[in-house]
Amino acid sequence: MKAEPAKEKPGMEARYLTDENGKRIGVVLDIEEYERLREIEDEMEDIRRFDKAMAERERGESDAILWEQVRDEIGSEYEEPMG
Repeated sequence: MKAEPAKEKPGMEARYLTDENGKRIGVVLDIEEYERLREIEDEMEDIRRFDKAMAERERGESDAILWEQVRDEIGSEYEEPMG
């Protein structure tokens, strides 16, 4: 098995692992890059869930209500959540 530098996006530090025939069989990333990609993955999952919930709501398949509607119903004494 051999490691060769990846020629990907600037700033992405990765090395491909290859077999004896030169076929790529794996990749090695710096831990910071791996953690950054995991964070992006988590954010994308949140976006997918939000999009799904909104589509279900628009089709009338969900009883979820928007934060703005809740806020208006309970009044201005409640502060908006942080974040």
